[in-house]
Amino acid sequence: MLLTILVWLTCASQQLLAQHYDFDFYEGKVSIDVPVAFNIPFKDSLTIAHVQKFYQTADQTEYIQLVNDLLEYKDKHHLNDWVYYQLIRRTAQQIAPKTENYTRYTLYKWFLMCKSGYDARLAVGNNQIIFFIQNKEDISDIPFFEIDGKKYTCLNFHDYGKLFQRADAYTPVKIKVPEAVEDFSYKITKLPDFTPSNYKEKQIEFNYGHKAYHFNVKLNEDISDLFKNYPGVDFETYFNIPLSKETYQSLIPALKENLKGKNQQEGVDYLMRFTRYAFLYENDEENFGSEKRLSAEQTLLNKYSDCDDRVALFFYLVKEIYNLPMITLLYPTHVTMAVQFEHPIGDAILYNGKYYSVCEPTPQGESLDIGQLSDQLKNQSYQIVYHYEPR
Repeated sequence: MLLTILVWLTCASQQLLAQHYDFDFYEGKVSIDVPVAFNIPFKDSLTIAHVQKFYQTADQTEYIQLVNDLLEYKDKHHLNDWVYYQLIRRTAQQIAPKTENYTRYTLYKWFLMCKSGYDARLAVGNNQIIFFIQNKEDISDIPFFEIDGKKYTCLNFHDYGKLFQRADAYTPVKIKVPEAVEDFSYKITKLPDFTPSNYKEKQIEFNYGHKAYHFNVKLNEDISDLFKNYPGVDFETYFNIPLSKETYQSLIPALKENLKGKNQQEGVDYLMRFTRYAFLYENDEENFGSEKRLSAEQTLLNKYSDCDDRVALFFYLVKEIYNLPMITLLYPTHVTMAVQFEHPIGDAILYNGKYYSVCEPTPQGESLDIGQLSDQLKNQSYQIVYHYEPR
């Protein structure tokens, strides 16, 4: 009887020392235990001194097991940095809901990212808290700081938008976190295994060679949530974002089946026209209100897409099915692709001693075959902004 009471008291004591949370994440459910002492209020004014005080308090709590559990989840599910950051956001939301106290929510995100090993920084000014992380990549549409020769991109710019001030309006908070040494990458080489029940079928169809082709592609709105605040990354990064498992299995085998009996040139032509005609066109300003590059799966999901989005989808399909060398041609107001075949087709483009044939995946005024460039682009200059060479 005494032993039973002692066991009950021990369990009750442990429950009092930690708050348990269960929440949904893309791959299913996440369970975490947060030490009660780690639930730190922040009702002070937003100053460097008060931010430093929060860190000192949090650093003295038993947070290590929580961080280890998050990192273990990251390793088990092979989360890329951007997806892991979404896990950190969900965790911070449990401890300090964003709508209740934005500063406190941001402090938890920053603390957990730092303790996970990332070199993250804070700055304050204009009664705002700005959250930066070290990143070496070419990110085009969010502010960044340079500290000691290192570039730090802003992770919470979207929360302020037009209220964001000049970079020099914010004063960096100097806090040395020994674990925070790694840079952060926006590259995504694996998507989460989204919950299968969240997928819905989308009917996609187009005509090719006087025949109608129909596809029932499984798509998940969780992909929109994952990329909601994803910045403008370079072509290589967003071209190589893969499809999720369910979407892949509902589309790629069907395409391969339709390509049976076609030679390589015919197959690429089929994929070019699928990408060109199976989706409605609308530019990003009309669709989203600003420039936004969609990955292959986002292009499949969205009702409208523009040239940036279609080159991403076309690139992915050609790479996945034929794995041919490709180059990306960037014009002042357009982007398109060119593919290397065994023999050049049409007015091929010479690059690094090899010929690439233009494959236009976006609707134009003319019905273009492989090797044909739109008349309005023929006299325009272009840059080759990405070169894919199969290993």
